[in-house]
Amino acid sequence: MANQKKMVEAITSRDEDFAKWYTDIVKKAELVDYSGVKGCMVIRPYGYAIWENMQKDMDERFKKTGHENVYMPMFIPESLLQKEKDHVEGFAPEVAWVTQGGNEKLTERLCVRPTSETLFCEHYAKIINSYRDLPKLYNQWCSVVRWEKTTRPFLRTSEFLWQEGHTMHETEKEAREETLRMLKVYEDFYKETLAIPAVVGRKTEKEKFAGAEETYTIEPMMHNGVALQGGTSHYFGDGFAKSFDIKFTGRDNTLQYPHQTSWGTSTRMIGAIIMVHGDDDGLVLPPKISPIQVVIVPIAQHKEGVLDKARELYNRIADTYRTKLDDSDNSPGWKFSQYEMKGVPVRVELGPKDIEKGQCVIVRRDNREKIVVALENLEETIAKTLQDIHDAMYDRALQNLKEKTFVATTHEEFLDIAKNKPGFIKAMWCGETACEEKLKEETGGVKSRCIPFVEEHLADTCVCCGKPAKHMVYWGKQY
Repeated sequence: MANQKKMVEAITSRDEDFAKWYTDIVKKAELVDYSGVKGCMVIRPYGYAIWENMQKDMDERFKKTGHENVYMPMFIPESLLQKEKDHVEGFAPEVAWVTQGGNEKLTERLCVRPTSETLFCEHYAKIINSYRDLPKLYNQWCSVVRWEKTTRPFLRTSEFLWQEGHTMHETEKEAREETLRMLKVYEDFYKETLAIPAVVGRKTEKEKFAGAEETYTIEPMMHNGVALQGGTSHYFGDGFAKSFDIKFTGRDNTLQYPHQTSWGTSTRMIGAIIMVHGDDDGLVLPPKISPIQVVIVPIAQHKEGVLDKARELYNRIADTYRTKLDDSDNSPGWKFSQYEMKGVPVRVELGPKDIEKGQCVIVRRDNREKIVVALENLEETIAKTLQDIHDAMYDRALQNLKEKTFVATTHEEFLDIAKNKPGFIKAMWCGETACEEKLKEETGGVKSRCIPFVEEHLADTCVCCGKPAKHMVYWGKQY
């Protein structure tokens, strides 16, 4: 038990130092390691397995909505990137450039993709000729590079894994519907798979994606009240199409420009899982994406029949659940601590006395509840327990979101809440960027998160300048 105690003590308390707690979990749960390249991470097998499970779930959702996967080059010629002015200006500070290939200096610099709109547009210009070629519903799984000044594993790294959808449509109406449809896919994925609730809405003009007409966002709240931009969906109109001369012959036999969308999520979602669900003993993983859903720990495994019975249970459930049987010579206490650290949703304990009684003990990771289960009822009990864990995790996260969401109707209230109550602030806004910038400066980083689809009328005037309000906005600090 000494090893168990030592392992738990190695994690900084979440309430003592949230940033250190996060880093401790990332390292000690063996999700990542730091690499020799500043700002880049080595995603270790356990961390990558989480990403694979997320990727599989999302990919199925994309394909059900008619999307196909493609792969674009890693490099973008500078001349291609320059075709869309707002887009290139938005990404310029983060772009990494390749200037030499082998021993030869390149005649044109190549950008290491920070995102792939320009590459998709170059391709679409070649393959879209008629309305019959539309819609084009493409998605790409890849890595991108953005030269971040301050990095933290999963949250902000110079290279990260993501998916980026890029679609072309015959009409504005279809493209706008696609933009919102994919935002809903993200919202459902967060709720149904990650057990994470979120505020969903439209970004302000200041916060929208470079080159987009409108940007929509999903904004989950971390345990400490800080927001994380969990995924975005953008409507581009026909701006990129005009810049890249993408035209098609319409149904009326005239040349027209298609309407475009893009949408993306990344490995940042693993950071969200850690900071929404984790506790002082390590990860608490949503069952649907946990690399191990059930771990079987034999008790007194040196005694006759224990390992045989444990293997029998493993063989019964391994085809249905991602299951691990730990028959190593480590102590049960060490194993309990290890799999708590790794966030395994369900632990099955089986010892000689359990075998005599025809039972085992199930332990939930999320609340440590122990359930004595007859062995013949094991499968159905695990199924119910995994669903109960998911529901309880979602409910706890939703409660945290509600408890840390506040209302401000005056400037003084806004500043007081921003200083003393971490979380989201709901407040009215006049629509002027100057007020966004002033509030951010006054509060040390509180920004507009989004304008929700259903706005409450909290006051008649802007919380910053006192002019007539146009929108209710969620505000908060972000990672």
